[in-house]
Amino acid sequence: MKIAIPVDNNSMDSSVCISFGRAPYLLIYDTETEGSNFLDNSAAASQGGAGIKAAQNIVDSGAEAIITPRCGENAAEVLKAAEIKLYKNTNNSIRDNIESFKEGKLNLLDDIHPGFHQHGGNQ
Repeated sequence: MKIAIPVDNNSMDSSVCISFGRAPYLLIYDTETEGSNFLDNSAAASQGGAGIKAAQNIVDSGAEAIITPRCGENAAEVLKAAEIKLYKNTNNSIRDNIESFKEGKLNLLDDIHPGFHQHGGNQ
């Protein structure tokens, strides 16, 4: 299974990024092959709609789950429409969260917020 995690740097030693849509990189990790791929998050520099664009990048990657601290409602709708499950991270360690995911210890994410919208656009 492929899982996505918003991260601060393109390294497994990096940390989970607090911002989903504005994370510099999106880690796509394959739990079967243990392979990792870091995608530049082109949405990070967007004027608006960064979460939606990041969510679409995750959908396009083929990920079936995401581990993140929080998610805006518009991005969550995109992910849920693609049947991608949202999980809450336990700490900032990428490796710890992947292990917790594999062991079934992560909770589903319930911190879906209205979005920040401070970058303009329709409100």
